[in-house]
Amino acid sequence: MRRTTFALAATAMAGALVLTGCGDGGREGGTTDAGAGAEEEAGFAADATIGVALPQKTSENWVLAEELFNEGLREAGFEPIVQFANGGVTEQQNQIQAMVEQGAEVIVVGAIDGSQLGTQLEAAKDGGAYVIAYDRLVKNTEAVDLYVAFDNFQVGVLQGTALLEGLAERKGEGPYNIELIAGSPDDANSTPFFEGAMSVLQPRIDDGTLVVVSGQTTFEQVATQGWKAENAQRRMDTILSGSYADTELHGVLSPNDTLGRAALTAVAQAGKETPVVTGQDSEVESVKSIVAGEQYSTIYKDTRELVAQTIATIKALQAGEEADVNDTESYDNGVKVVPAYLLTPLIVTQENAAEVYENDESLFPLTQG
Repeated sequence: MRRTTFALAATAMAGALVLTGCGDGGREGGTTDAGAGAEEEAGFAADATIGVALPQKTSENWVLAEELFNEGLREAGFEPIVQFANGGVTEQQNQIQAMVEQGAEVIVVGAIDGSQLGTQLEAAKDGGAYVIAYDRLVKNTEAVDLYVAFDNFQVGVLQGTALLEGLAERKGEGPYNIELIAGSPDDANSTPFFEGAMSVLQPRIDDGTLVVVSGQTTFEQVATQGWKAENAQRRMDTILSGSYADTELHGVLSPNDTLGRAALTAVAQAGKETPVVTGQDSEVESVKSIVAGEQYSTIYKDTRELVAQTIATIKALQAGEEADVNDTESYDNGVKVVPAYLLTPLIVTQENAAEVYENDESLFPLTQG
């Protein structure tokens, strides 16, 4: 049965967990069922072709990932094929199939819709390639070896926590009127983001501390197709006109910065006081907004760190060595539990922005006023 919650303690597991290049993963001193009896592989050529299939350019982090993969893979001696599928799922399916035909030894997939790539990834596995799900889980297929991502459930927990802290800090005593925004339903990350946040917020909704005035509280009601700002803003416009004519909106749970800014735009156009708004991705405009005291928070997931970990995994596989994982329990894709390497996200507010971005040359200057 598919799990609907994700373990928060995964990154604190004692002892190193590993996934071998041939797909047998497990804790030190033991072997998981998925890897039992697998034969050891010797790796592949040091100058092999590596395919990286990225989704649509919906955030700055994806654009940066393209640059980092091209540079990092070439520096490591590989031949990268890095492509965006701005035309949609069919384009990404075709791109992955072309990578298979070009002999890619590893295919890294940042899926548009992780449930619609099974045929292409199974062809990749049949051809001997490794498949790494990058940032977004690939669902409903055996044809994925490893998942490299930030802890997405924990991202949601941090967003829910930030909303509560921001409400207490900026809006005085409750109860507080809030609205909820979730990501695109075809993105496997959207559900853990929302579930993580609601694990924090639902108890406060139940006890009356938080009031969702529109009554829209399910993922299906609050999802934003395509992560498009115009869709979130249109929905917020409708909610504000229908539920907040004479009522103040105190806070908005937003799953990323783009949708958070869309919510702030809708509120400003409605002539309302700025609510506490969360986000994710540390986009430049949102960092500026946080420093200015407008958007309350974002989540920092250093794309440099995520790409570097993915390339380190590819290098280990190439050498026939073991690739690190630190979670073998949490990410059930509907067919198998995918071994994962999870990185730790960080919450950012006006108070700690300079500290968090101290080593990020593109974001730290924005905190200096």
